[in-house]
Amino acid sequence: MRIIRSVAGRRRRTVSVATAGLTVTALLLTGCGGSSDSGKGADADGTITLTVANFGQFGYKEAGLFEKYHELNPKITVKEDTTAEEKNYYPKLLQQLNSGSGLADVQGIEVGRIKEIVDTKANSFADLSKVIGVDEWVSWKAKQATAPNGAVIGAGTDIGPMSLCYNRELFEKAGLPTDRAEVAELTAGGWEDYLALGERYKKKAPSGTYFMDSASAMFNAVVSSSPEQYYDASGKPVYQESASVEKGWKLAARAASKKLTQGLAQFEDQWQAALRKSTVATVVCPAWMAGQISTYAGDANKGKWDITSAPGATSANWGGSFLAVPKSGKNVDEAAKLVTWLTAPEQQAAVFKAIGVFPSNQGAYELPDVKNATLPYFNDAPIGQIYADGAKSIPEAVLGPKDGVIKDSISTQINNMEQRGTSPDDAWDAAVRTIDKAIG
Repeated sequence: MRIIRSVAGRRRRTVSVATAGLTVTALLLTGCGGSSDSGKGADADGTITLTVANFGQFGYKEAGLFEKYHELNPKITVKEDTTAEEKNYYPKLLQQLNSGSGLADVQGIEVGRIKEIVDTKANSFADLSKVIGVDEWVSWKAKQATAPNGAVIGAGTDIGPMSLCYNRELFEKAGLPTDRAEVAELTAGGWEDYLALGERYKKKAPSGTYFMDSASAMFNAVVSSSPEQYYDASGKPVYQESASVEKGWKLAARAASKKLTQGLAQFEDQWQAALRKSTVATVVCPAWMAGQISTYAGDANKGKWDITSAPGATSANWGGSFLAVPKSGKNVDEAAKLVTWLTAPEQQAAVFKAIGVFPSNQGAYELPDVKNATLPYFNDAPIGQIYADGAKSIPEAVLGPKDGVIKDSISTQINNMEQRGTSPDDAWDAAVRTIDKAIG
């Protein structure tokens, strides 16, 4: 398996993006202007090896960025140490932080972990606020990595602005519009409109097909498009009182009861088979999900899918990561320069072109490789425009240290409503017991 970047079940695969060519010259011009002569981690001849530890697929290898950085800085070589699964990477990172040894010069941090790191380990990382252009990032992204004292411990890499992927062929067979603007209009009122569209689909749905793959994915989108999610600003878990959680749960229960969903656990074998066999008509689509669909639906379904904006006036974010520089490193200054360069607009655009993950740096949105990007697999959907518009409407949300645990526990019980017919009340009680036991 090629790239897995996973937290709360999230996985990603490379997707082919059609863009204007980004020249090597343009990339080289954005370099940090050469390295310092030496550092405490330099070899006798002044050469430096910077280590970057991350998980899954950040796209730097695919975009050739480490090689380009070496061209800019001949005395610096970058080596990447990648762990396939984030769930295996993060415990090791915590162990290294606790022991104070074994850390790379640059460490990747998943958005689902950033709050816990900010709250408990911020002092272990260098403050990047003076070297990165904090204002270049979408505002909520920068704040996620900002400690109470104003230190910014991570530079934003990608984000996952939400869209809606739909199977044009199934829509046509069910008598629904297939034009992406018309589909967007039908769901403009929000996720209630999305379910109403699902009921229209069900009336004439091709045999053996379902409107959506998973109600838990819809739940996640509903919650993630709200400022209040699982925690309040004081850090108190409020998932039981959260209006967005209540709304998402009720919509998921409705989808399950009306059999609008196939009840599939996303990314698992049955889900992959459903895409290949075209049994689901819509998938809630953060930017990285397009790669999953094109991979598992396969060449036989190329052109049958399309992408439109997410339901409602506000989008949601699902996914994204940061690059942080441990203070214990031997080359902190050089590592900070590397992080600044990797997260600059031109480099984020190059990664988007290479693997389809969307930039968090707003400066990339006007570059040709982002602004003019389309997805041939998805009927040439203008994803550069769709994702950029979505990113601008994502609300600033409060993150909590155990968001992933809460989300996973609720998703499991939504799946039980779909597959086992568990009542909403029993499913919710089971979710609460699991969550309270996990978070204390």
